[in-house]
Amino acid sequence: MNILITGAWQQAGEYIEQIEALGHKTVFLQWEKNPLPCDPEWVEGIICNGFFLYHPIEQFVNLKYIQLTSAGFDRVPMEYIEKHGIEIHNAKNVYSIPMAEFALAGVLSLYKQLPFFYENQKQHRWEKHRSLLELAGKRVLILGCGSVGKECAKRFEAFGCDVVGVNHRIRPDEVFSNMIGFDQLDEELKKADILVLALPLTEETYHFISEKRIASMKNTAILVNVARGAIVDQSALERALEGEQLGGAVLDVFEEEPLPEESRLWELENVIVTPHNSFVGERNPERINSCIVRNLEKSIAL
Repeated sequence: MNILITGAWQQAGEYIEQIEALGHKTVFLQWEKNPLPCDPEWVEGIICNGFFLYHPIEQFVNLKYIQLTSAGFDRVPMEYIEKHGIEIHNAKNVYSIPMAEFALAGVLSLYKQLPFFYENQKQHRWEKHRSLLELAGKRVLILGCGSVGKECAKRFEAFGCDVVGVNHRIRPDEVFSNMIGFDQLDEELKKADILVLALPLTEETYHFISEKRIASMKNTAILVNVARGAIVDQSALERALEGEQLGGAVLDVFEEEPLPEESRLWELENVIVTPHNSFVGERNPERINSCIVRNLEKSIAL
């Protein structure tokens, strides 16, 4: 297979020889926005991230294999890919552990008022806080029970939480105390102390957490978004947080990125804002390398 590899795979140079030993031919493109180093017709496989945001997929008439370095499919034309029977893989399980750790850490940071203590530390100020909360016994609702959702469930369950998963396909899974369908979501939202979003962004999930759904939640609830910003109606979320209709939010993703400097979210004391960074972990390279090579070895498109 003729494979175009982009710089989205940061360790590609260490594996090109191994890939070619499997019988493939390769060319390399460092920056996905740049012109192609080969004719589009030559390409049968691509290892990339946002490549098709800059290069129309229709010109790759012999394309039969795509490997993404991202967990999401929202930056590729899935309708075209499915219609043409192109084999596609994401970076499944690569980023799930650091994202789950981030989700837990964010909630703990708000529950234990760590921003308050950090500011006091900088000012050398000794001041107690009498409103710290415990995770144990809290009801955690996780939307999306794929690899990220499952890793989140493991960690919250270990802290003594009652973890309920919401998924399209209901299945038994010991890390969730219960798994329900999306038809039961609205009722469960009313009971949740913590809502973790681990859904893909699709037409169906755009603004899935709407103003109405936010309003139905407890005014002490924490919303955690490590998925995609547009899953939440961000304006409605801002209003709810400012009006103390929610206890707080841990936000790593936003409808517009970078988050504009004038956004009110930067200033809210009950909000943790990070720059789409929750996926970062020191073992990611090891996992993505293994994922890419393993999928090539097993590919049915060869």
